[in-house]
Formats: sequence, C-alpha cells, structure tokens
Amino acid sequence: MSKLKASEVAVRACEQGIQTLGGWGYIKDFPVEKWYRDAKLYTIFEGTSEIQRLVIGRALCAVANTEPLDQRMEAPR
Repeated sequence: MSKLKASEVAVRACEQGIQTLGGWGYIKDFPVEKWYRDAKLYTIFEGTSEIQRLVIGRALCAVANTEPLDQRMEAPR
C-alpha cells in the first residue's frame, strides 16, 4: 500500500511543480523535469498502480472474509 501511495503522491507533486513552472518545467534546466520522469517510473516499476490496487483489494477481501458490499446489496425494485 505504501508503494502505491508514495508513487502516486510523487507524481502528483511533480505535476504541480511542472504546472507552477509552466513550459519551463519540461526543459532540463530545472530538476523537476527529472523528478517527474523518475516518479512516473515508480508507478510502472514492480507492477503498475492498477495492478497494485487489484492486489491490495484482493488481500483486503481475503482478510475481511466476506463478499464485497456491491455483491451483498439487493437489486433496486
């Protein structure tokens, strides 16, 4: 869970930095350009963020030992 959260926060922070610098954020004169590339790599490395979410969801479901809430709800009449 921490890998997923940390990588998502790093990407968000770098995107904010690039937005602050505008077009200058994409050139190599500023370190935020490299940080953004590195942060995006963290979301892909050792499984994408989507795969991490699936793994976490399955682990939580196994620990809860119940069916997901959307499967327990009655159908609308």
